[in-house]
Amino acid sequence: MSETGKTGYARRLGVFDATMVVVGGIIGAGIFLNPAAVASRTESAGMTTLAWGVGGLFALAGAFIFAELGARRPQAGGGYVYLREAFGPLVAFLFGWIMLLVNYSGSIAAVATMFATYACRLAGLPDNTNLVPPVAVGAIVLLAGINYYGIRAGALVQNVFTVLKLAAVVAVVVAGLALTGVGDGANVGRALDTQANFGNAMLPVLFAYSGWSYINNIAGEIRDPQRSIPRALVLGMLACTACYLVANFAYLHALGHAGLAASTAPAAELMQRAFGPTGANLIAAGIAISTFGFCNIALLSGARVFQVMGADGVFFRGAAHIHEKHRSPDIALFGLAGWAVILTLSGTYGQLLDYATVGDWIGAAMVGATLFYYRRREGADGVFRAPGFPLLPVAFIAAVGWVVASSAIAKPRDTLIGLAIIAAGVPVYYAWRRFGVRA
Repeated sequence: MSETGKTGYARRLGVFDATMVVVGGIIGAGIFLNPAAVASRTESAGMTTLAWGVGGLFALAGAFIFAELGARRPQAGGGYVYLREAFGPLVAFLFGWIMLLVNYSGSIAAVATMFATYACRLAGLPDNTNLVPPVAVGAIVLLAGINYYGIRAGALVQNVFTVLKLAAVVAVVVAGLALTGVGDGANVGRALDTQANFGNAMLPVLFAYSGWSYINNIAGEIRDPQRSIPRALVLGMLACTACYLVANFAYLHALGHAGLAASTAPAAELMQRAFGPTGANLIAAGIAISTFGFCNIALLSGARVFQVMGADGVFFRGAAHIHEKHRSPDIALFGLAGWAVILTLSGTYGQLLDYATVGDWIGAAMVGATLFYYRRREGADGVFRAPGFPLLPVAFIAAVGWVVASSAIAKPRDTLIGLAIIAAGVPVYYAWRRFGVRA
């Protein structure tokens, strides 16, 4: 039961599996660390809560848009496919170029390094141990090996680690609520302050909510995709928003706004206060679990994009290969893992991710804009429809534009380098099309 004879993917995932991909792709280490950054940029508990609520609405808008796109084109490749059909192969290639060179690979490298740091900490080793890089590489290689055996193997890992990371979130919430009277949680609902700094506070919020598009990359392996993809995206996004709001309420309840803003690791602080050294070890394990699960999603999802690019002839032809038995994009999978390993060992992934931020968000806006193309060409009958069209995609694109502008103002040098990386993909695209790399 394959997606098409061309790709040979098999539809083996149900709604629960797809929902776990959505939740696991969004909730990472950020829920344990980012709330402090948001609180430090706001002036009250109410404003902090508002920021996370607004971020949830923005992410839900994006989920609705991607739900309709996934239902219209339930095949591997996600945003690359939508951009190729709506705006042509060059735009699609540039999207894939930045994803391959930096975003997927850099994210895997960065998060694998974080996993290794917390894993070593659990083993009683200091944070500066030289074992962190080899442990990170080992995690990437292990996950690539698991995903080689197909989407069911990767999904099983994802389901287990997503449930475990949700359990870690529950533990943090319980710890925060148990510390009664420590902070100013009673003031969460007070009158909201008006401040220009709110936009700056929204940046880490929106980054924490990103990741819902991973499911679209594996749409060719989801059963009954016209129904399953929208359900998974909406359910997953609502679950993530609830987790973020409840977790932040717990942080504010226990630490207060000032305490949260001053904390470098709020989840660890809560668990340490509530349960002592055992709590600190539990949250370290929770972060390790969460980061390991994210690496798994990025590998299994990103490899599908590069497989489709290989089939289109704008990437190594060998990357188009699908394993006959396991139905996995084995060559693309190991290629992505290999590049992530190189970035991990080089230590350059952090700076690369800073450079690629603008390209990532521009890509999100472009993918959102493809909905206008599909509505104009195919109408709105017979598929899941994102509500509020055309206002919803317009608002989404405008919000993304605001994020890009804010990032450019905050880091103009990184923005220019990021645009240069995107521009460098243009001659690469034409060289690939002309010389037909067959490797």
